[in-house]
Amino acid sequence: MTGTGEVGDAAANPLEQLSLDRLRERTSMKWRTHPADVLPLWVAEMDVLLAPEIASELHDAISVGDTGYPAGSGLAEALAGFAERRWGWSGVDPSRVATVPDVMMGVVQVLRLVTDPGDTVVVNAPVYAFVAYDDRVVVEAPLGEDLRIDLTALEETFRTASATSRNVAYLLCNPHNPTGTVHTPGELAAVAALARAHGVRVVADEIHAPLVLTGARFTPYLSVPGSEDAFSLMSATKGWNLAGLKAALVVAAPEVAADLRAMPEEVGHGASHLGVVAHTAAFRHGDRWLDALLRGLDANRTLLGDLLDAHPPRVRWTPPEGTYLAWLDCRALGLGSGEERTTGEPAVVIDLAGPARFFLDEARVALSSGHVFGTGGAGRVRLNVATSAAVLTEAVMRMGRAAAQDRRPART
Repeated sequence: MTGTGEVGDAAANPLEQLSLDRLRERTSMKWRTHPADVLPLWVAEMDVLLAPEIASELHDAISVGDTGYPAGSGLAEALAGFAERRWGWSGVDPSRVATVPDVMMGVVQVLRLVTDPGDTVVVNAPVYAFVAYDDRVVVEAPLGEDLRIDLTALEETFRTASATSRNVAYLLCNPHNPTGTVHTPGELAAVAALARAHGVRVVADEIHAPLVLTGARFTPYLSVPGSEDAFSLMSATKGWNLAGLKAALVVAAPEVAADLRAMPEEVGHGASHLGVVAHTAAFRHGDRWLDALLRGLDANRTLLGDLLDAHPPRVRWTPPEGTYLAWLDCRALGLGSGEERTTGEPAVVIDLAGPARFFLDEARVALSSGHVFGTGGAGRVRLNVATSAAVLTEAVMRMGRAAAQDRRPART
């Protein structure tokens, strides 16, 4: 690999390699949606340079004009190797993998394979998902108060949906966005048993799979007993900050390889060739950089806890086990909550209400508004910790000052 340019140091903390001034030169959604005085800790982009191994592969491709259509099974093979190294899972068979433009478009395509218009799709709210799926009926099985899957509620939802819908799909978010919950092998096995018992097809969004922090371990859904008729969506997008380099993979369990072959061929053409190059490099060569990132995220998780203790009063949270997202309960601040998203309506991540609106207006900190994630989201915010310690500290200090100065009576 011979590429050149500004890239990250694979051994250093990737979150500490860019100044705020350099970040403000960026033209992506995170940095251009709000005015320059706003600290953006909302959308799922990280404040990092590209991993050097990825940047080098991209430079090499561009230097020879290798910018055509993607081809071959290299990305699937790279994912298979990564899954075996990181998770001890040998279940990624490239013959049962299809390339799609990104995870959410892949979810839509898989749901088209296993459901028809009018059928039911079950989700665990609060959750980030495009929930308007070709006239599918979206039904929420809310997470428990502990932010984990409520198996009793899930079973009841499966039972009711199966009695009224010809086909039922369950969109599992693993690890969960926005809460950062990493589901355990026992929880996933229980989900698989319930799905089998009620004839529900599971589609697992596992885009945050590489981002599991100290104290938890990622379990691929397709590795648990009973998952043999399910699908998983995986990508290097979140782990290596590749949202602008489109590519993702649908992995089919053994019993549903034929279903995957029914996906329209043109779907696979939507991935970017340079995206495939980048994602392949990430899964093949990006372990060292990823390990440095995870150490940085661990440190920021600890820092955020310390800052919340010292600054914004009465904010509650459960430290995330995975992702780089923190789910903050701000209801006790009395800043309003916003109405939760109506089931079946698509989430609009730039919509703001309640505490997210307050912190943008009064603290000049942009967060994702909890109400767009559905039931259980009102009065909460999602904060992205994938930034430098300096930016994270300044943001929480601003939030604390604004909350302390707000003297209005509590309201709902």
